[in-house]
Amino acid sequence: MLLRGVLLALQALQLAGALDLPAGSCAFEESTCGFDSVLASLPWILNEEGHYIYVDTSFGKQGEKAVLLSPDLQAEEWSCLRLVYQITTSSESLSDPSQLNLYMRFEDESFDRLLWSAKEPSDSWLIASLDLQNSSKKFKILIEGVLGQGNTASIALFEIKMTTGYCIECDFEENHLCGFVNRWNPNVNWFVGGGSIRNVHSILPQDHTFKSELGHYMYVDSVYVKHFQEVAQLISPLTTAPMAGCLSFYYQIQQGNDNVFSLYTRDVAGLYEEIWKADRPGNAAWNLAEVEFNAPYPMEVIFEVAFNGPKGGYVALDDISFSPVHCQNQTELLFSAVEASCNFEQDLCNFYQDEGPGWTRVKVKPNMYRAGDHTTGLGYYLLANTKFTSQSGYIGRLYGPSLPGNLQYCLRFHYAIYGFLKMSDTLAVYIFEENHVVQEKIWSVLESPRGVWMQAEITFKKPMPTKVVFMSLCKSFWDCGLVALDDITIQLGSCSSSEKLPPPPGECTFEQDECTFTQEKRNRSSWHRRRGETPTSYTGPKGDHTTGATTCTLRPPIWCMDKKHASCPGLCEESLENTA
Repeated sequence: MLLRGVLLALQALQLAGALDLPAGSCAFEESTCGFDSVLASLPWILNEEGHYIYVDTSFGKQGEKAVLLSPDLQAEEWSCLRLVYQITTSSESLSDPSQLNLYMRFEDESFDRLLWSAKEPSDSWLIASLDLQNSSKKFKILIEGVLGQGNTASIALFEIKMTTGYCIECDFEENHLCGFVNRWNPNVNWFVGGGSIRNVHSILPQDHTFKSELGHYMYVDSVYVKHFQEVAQLISPLTTAPMAGCLSFYYQIQQGNDNVFSLYTRDVAGLYEEIWKADRPGNAAWNLAEVEFNAPYPMEVIFEVAFNGPKGGYVALDDISFSPVHCQNQTELLFSAVEASCNFEQDLCNFYQDEGPGWTRVKVKPNMYRAGDHTTGLGYYLLANTKFTSQSGYIGRLYGPSLPGNLQYCLRFHYAIYGFLKMSDTLAVYIFEENHVVQEKIWSVLESPRGVWMQAEITFKKPMPTKVVFMSLCKSFWDCGLVALDDITIQLGSCSSSEKLPPPPGECTFEQDECTFTQEKRNRSSWHRRRGETPTSYTGPKGDHTTGATTCTLRPPIWCMDKKHASCPGLCEESLENTA
């Protein structure tokens, strides 16, 4: 568990520093720097003693919002927006804490883009770092605080700072350390070295940034190591925008044979990947390291040092920077989600199949016995094992385009099964290496409702370039049905990580909540989230459109009157109360 207080305690209450903060920044000392409370919501209150603004339950009740709107801003270069904040709540109301949301509102758009959201209570100040891609359009930052349950719920903002550059960059000269945090270890940890008030444990005469004893750097020392392979980790902020290029930093190592200095990436699913390791101790001067860095989906960078004992020496780190240009003119294969996906409305896109009968692109008019395609209900999809192609031992293979190796992918697709006495291997997904010599099954149908579009999602990663292959098998003529396939999408990152990111504006699957859609009031004609089929036979869908028969859809309250069809816990009870 990350103990952010270890590093934030280093004079965290002096973040304001400079008086000339950049546009879009505020230390909330004597004013809100052009950030104004929206009149239709609760006001943000400037603390009388300065240096933070807040909203709490003394000014509003649960569910009420306080909205802060910035002046017009512009980020013609890549920028980093840092927010220092705190959410507090009483212990008995942890199930419904307050929430802090940050939106971006472009001048030519009529909606707000949700960039970040948090509801984690804390006893100390926390730092959120958000990468803002360069754009010529003006925009405003909108900060929304939603009060949670309890008499002591509060939300406070300590500082907003917007600077040019990437959030992953840091020279460690500011007390918030750019959002980098130390993963606490009882024996070895990363500390700040240097500065005008010399730390007794500082190990270097000068830093790299200013090349003086006044500059700061990070270091980890083995003097307190008690066990073999003690590990210290310094963890960067999570990237929030796709980026690829060259990550560089300066380091010093003493006693390189007794410690291991490595650089890892870690995604939100917790998957580690080593991208660099120091291969030699180096010299007494600062050494430059350049590492090819690709973050197409949110990930952290972790600087890790492992010591073999108390005489393992030290490692120092300074001036982390990033360039969108590849290191030493290296290039790599680019991945296009559009080229790797297909809804089969026009053709097979970049998918292909073996010669001979196989998957057939068809269009079926929806009726009570068979649904139309998954995309629109009236379009095209693929169908395998039709009566025209069924034969004992028949196999149909559909190949996807080539995918670059050493990247994590999320594969999603929709399928429907008709007929078949046995489900096993009626549809399976394989990974083929480019030469087709090595193949691996990564998914297959076990049990599935018949005649309903179901969604499957698979996360995979392989070191070599690969292809995804959909395989349908007809084991015998007497047990051969139909397999439908539609809306194949392949995206970078873990399937679980995309659930933690806000959907694009105006899009919602209603799987988790109602996104940013709102209703003016709730009454007998209101919309409610539900799951399952309709209460009467041969009317309405058998399940929701997103994943099939087991997830929530937005339905009028009358659908809840038949209790056996009310399968979204707690929601039908609320609906019936509203209709009483």
